[in-house]
Amino acid sequence: MSALKVSIVIPTKNEGKYLPRVIDSLLRQDYPQEDLEILIVDGRSTDHTRDCVEQYRRKYRSIRLIDNPQFYTVFAFNAGIKHATGDIIFFVGAHTEYSPNYVSTVVTYIQEGKAECVGSVACTLPGNETLMARSIALVLSSPFGVGNSYMRTGQKTIRYTDTASCSGYKREVFDKIGLFNEKLIYSQDIEFNLRLRKAGMRILLVPDITSYYYARPDLTSFCKHNFRNGLWSILPFKYSPIIPISIRHLIPLTFVTGLLCSFILSFFSTVFLWLFYLILGSYGAANLFFSGRIVFHTRDLRYLFMLPVTFACLHLIYGVGSMWGVVKLFQSEPLSGLQSG
Repeated sequence: MSALKVSIVIPTKNEGKYLPRVIDSLLRQDYPQEDLEILIVDGRSTDHTRDCVEQYRRKYRSIRLIDNPQFYTVFAFNAGIKHATGDIIFFVGAHTEYSPNYVSTVVTYIQEGKAECVGSVACTLPGNETLMARSIALVLSSPFGVGNSYMRTGQKTIRYTDTASCSGYKREVFDKIGLFNEKLIYSQDIEFNLRLRKAGMRILLVPDITSYYYARPDLTSFCKHNFRNGLWSILPFKYSPIIPISIRHLIPLTFVTGLLCSFILSFFSTVFLWLFYLILGSYGAANLFFSGRIVFHTRDLRYLFMLPVTFACLHLIYGVGSMWGVVKLFQSEPLSGLQSG
């Protein structure tokens, strides 16, 4: 088979620290470089991101810089699609690195007609070498942390799934179902992939290739990220004609709502007090069990104190963010105050 033209879209905003790693990993791909273009769609960075891109542009004609005056990733995705000349379009993260066979493997599966979208498992790496950063990475790779997200927890065999990391899409996908929903400044990829599958197309998760994602390095940024993810697990219901998320995204909302409601009602009935204890105790036991498993595999007792807190921050704050999302749904302008650059 002849090589297909490939376009790789990288949304950026103030990613000067991480961008060289992702660009270098793409330049090391075993795919013919003459058939590959890298489109860096930048949301008006104020750090040295654009200077970094210019240095690469002087050396590599395949790299282009596209302006994204609307800042957010969803606008970068759509701008990238409009500027791309490739038969296959990838969307990759600025915090990610890729195995050398990444592009060629995705293209092969798409050329063979195995799927319209092909991606990888995301191997989560710590944002730095602190114990907290390593704890965050472990939590985001655990089934207890992220549920049945095979993209996060790993997969040994090829399988069709609801999402995959850093996927490549046939250009025809966008002709059939349109672009990303620009009303969704976050969670737009989840909603897009659900539309793709509803249209009868397939997403293939391939374990032979790997993307390496650098997680948030500290508890503060981790918590902020979880709150945002929880919020945007709910807001898409306002702007999508289909159910825009998977069931697993609603579990933290159910957990936090059950915990809060049983606690409030416990002032009126001891039945609800016992229910509160049951929910809290069951979660605590599960948290300690999965934390203990990780401690056993890592042989590092320090994680016994870090992991339960990190798991709790993930689930509770995500759930609180989802509750706030429910509140925002009933406002006439639920995005008010959420889109400031």
